[in-house]
Amino acid sequence: MNKSQLVEKLSQRVGLPFKTADRVVRIIFESITEALKREERVEVRGFGSFVVKKYDPYTGRNPKTGERIPVPAKRLPFFKAGKELKERVDYPQAD
Repeated sequence: MNKSQLVEKLSQRVGLPFKTADRVVRIIFESITEALKREERVEVRGFGSFVVKKYDPYTGRNPKTGERIPVPAKRLPFFKAGKELKERVDYPQAD
C-alpha cells in the first residue's frame, strides 16, 4: 500500500473528502517526522514505535574500486512493530 492508497482507504472508511483525508495523512507523517528530528520516541499503541538510531562514523569501501572512503556519522529512523501488530500479521483474524 502506498500513501495515495492509504488516503483513499481513509477517505472511504471515514467518509471524508479525498483532500481532507490527504491532509490528515500528511499531518500525521509530518508530526512523526518532526518528533524524530527532535530525537523523540513516537509510540502508537497496538501498532509500533519509531525511534532514531545513531550510527558512529566508520571507514567503508567502494565495492567497485575497493577504495577506502570515510562514512560520516548519521541518525536514521527505525520502526519496531508492536506485539499486537505482530500477532495480527502472524495470526490474521476474520473481519
